Amino acid sequence: MMKILCIGALSIASFYHTQNFPVSAIPENLKKNASIVIRKENNTVEINKIDDITYRKLSVVTVLNKDAISYSIPRISYEKGDDISNVKVIVYDEKGNKIKSYSKSDFTDIAANPQGTFYSDSRMLILPFTSSTFPYTVEFSYELNDENTVFIPDFIPFYEYNVSLEESNFNIINKSGINLRSKVYESPFSYASVAVSSSGENKTYTYKNIQAIENGQLVPSPQKVLPKVSFSLDKFNLEGKRGSIASWKDFGAWYYQSLLIPVSVSTPQIKAEIASLNLSGTTEEKVKSIYQYMQNKTRYIFVALGIGGWQPMLPDEVQKKGYGDCKGLTNYMKTLLDEAGIKSYYCIINSNSSEVSFDKDFPKMSGNHVILTVPTEKGNIWLENTSQQIAFNHLSFNTTDRNVLLVKPDGIDIMQTPSSSAENNKEKQTLYVQLNSDRSITGKGNFSYQGAQYDYNLMYLLIPEKDKTELLKKAYSTLDFENVEMKEFNNDKNSATINFELNFKALNYSKPIGNGYIFRAIPIYKEGSHFEDSIRDLPFESRLAYKDESEIIYELPQDYFIEEIPKNINIDSEFGSYNIVFEKYERKLIVRRMIKVNKGVYPKEKFSDFINFKKRVLNSDNSKILVSRKA
Repeated sequence: MMKILCIGALSIASFYHTQNFPVSAIPENLKKNASIVIRKENNTVEINKIDDITYRKLSVVTVLNKDAISYSIPRISYEKGDDISNVKVIVYDEKGNKIKSYSKSDFTDIAANPQGTFYSDSRMLILPFTSSTFPYTVEFSYELNDENTVFIPDFIPFYEYNVSLEESNFNIINKSGINLRSKVYESPFSYASVAVSSSGENKTYTYKNIQAIENGQLVPSPQKVLPKVSFSLDKFNLEGKRGSIASWKDFGAWYYQSLLIPVSVSTPQIKAEIASLNLSGTTEEKVKSIYQYMQNKTRYIFVALGIGGWQPMLPDEVQKKGYGDCKGLTNYMKTLLDEAGIKSYYCIINSNSSEVSFDKDFPKMSGNHVILTVPTEKGNIWLENTSQQIAFNHLSFNTTDRNVLLVKPDGIDIMQTPSSSAENNKEKQTLYVQLNSDRSITGKGNFSYQGAQYDYNLMYLLIPEKDKTELLKKAYSTLDFENVEMKEFNNDKNSATINFELNFKALNYSKPIGNGYIFRAIPIYKEGSHFEDSIRDLPFESRLAYKDESEIIYELPQDYFIEEIPKNINIDSEFGSYNIVFEKYERKLIVRRMIKVNKGVYPKEKFSDFINFKKRVLNSDNSKILVSRKA
């Protein structure tokens, strides 16, 4: 009997052991707006000495639908020379029953760059696992030992929309004797908080029960909403080079001496390049000539080699091969300027559509891009060196409105990049529209874009001609095009302006009424988004300031006249301003429209006011004009 009872007990224990992380155990509030739920996460960072750090990670995530597949794929980023061990993956079904397990040998080793990499020491182990049945749960654990101690990651609940979290722990153990700094950045909207506990040399940070942030209307990015904790050692190792980051001054001096000086080497060929340009004029004119020369002979290819992927290629390599990444191209451009006797500075920046700045009071190795700045008497010239299309002295929306680490021989200056105001980000539109009695319109448009709107329209240079028509129809979807053609596209690299013409015919623009017809005032506009006046958990963000100006000249068919036009309208609010003016002639109507939208983060209580502003603009754009046939 005892034997039978023992077998029964073991069977029950085994049964319960296999019931790991059933989906039914997820609290309902964590399923709201979630595609994936982080069930459990344990991160341990053990700093053993200046050149020895160990990361141990365990994560359990439940994938609720196909939108979260990419997030759940197990992956380990590493550098050549890192030691990875104890890799284990277990997949469970909805009830928590084990489906399959994997080990390190099942992973694929790839370059750790989504754009593809020509040369790289940055690698990624990735498990090519997918499931067609939802929901399921992935348990993933590994250990990684690294000699580089400068890249201690931030601790943030999650980086993506539609992710919720049950519990996440970050345990940091400092055995090195080196001062470890940490800083807690609270959620500016009190959306979540971090708990901190200490025990000797151990410190543990914990997040619990954080609901998903829906990728909804004007919701700020999770990085702007959530708390985070940052860490940095005062002394560090990077590929055998030791340095100090106790202050930005210390870090800048190390960066300059260890990473930049060894590759700041000119050659006779580079000297000859500068001589061949026959430079003259002002400093700005010289810089422009050199920059446009560099653009025309180079192209961007990601190269993650040289001291942890942070040291640039030698300028003569870029000069001979005609390619490089942001570091290599920026260093080459800097060397060309040096040969011309023009001082410039290598700048580290966070390139992201949602601006991220460095903390002036917390020195830490970070940033994902480099650019160049050239000081002049008239102000700083900013150079983005990775694009063959971008204009001189123009930074895109991914690099404006944030600060940079400007590297000097004696340290780092923290400097602000140009702001991206509505006046900078302009569209000018002039449309000549012929109204036809069959309800169609034929027209010609002249379009001009500057600032961030210039950046968005650069995409037309990169797409095949055969795809442009469909893209145009999508971009100007307020018209029912029968045909549309872009002509005379011009990227003015001197003024950072894109100009083009649009020839089109659109159907069903007017609606018959009596012996005439009515049509809306504005044919092409951006304000057609539908905003729901819903209850919000978070503030809302207008991410881009811009200003659009339009002039539409309507020509009426023969024997028709304008019978009724709307009143002129002016709208002013904290979210922006708008006006529309109508000028009536015998067979012509001129409509002038201006909208200015402000950038900012606004309290959730003001969302109804924002919707009201948008609706008033939309209603004004759709104001109806009555045209009648002469008796």
